[in-house]
Amino acid sequence: MRRLTTTFLTFLCATAMMLAQGDTPPADFLRSVGKIYVVVGVIVLVFLGLAFYLWSLDRRLSDLENQIDDHA
Repeated sequence: MRRLTTTFLTFLCATAMMLAQGDTPPADFLRSVGKIYVVVGVIVLVFLGLAFYLWSLDRRLSDLENQIDDHA
């Protein structure tokens, strides 16, 4: 749990630092036509999908480790 919190805070700080930088022309164009929200939404969905996949994979591996420990 601590590692997850540390990873989340690192991601949050990195995102804040990226947003603190000046605007770039492609971002201005995407913002002007309203597509920047689509890009941000897709990035968030991909991140959440990966986080859910890793969480479920960790649960399955933990179950397998417990089964191995029980039989040993």
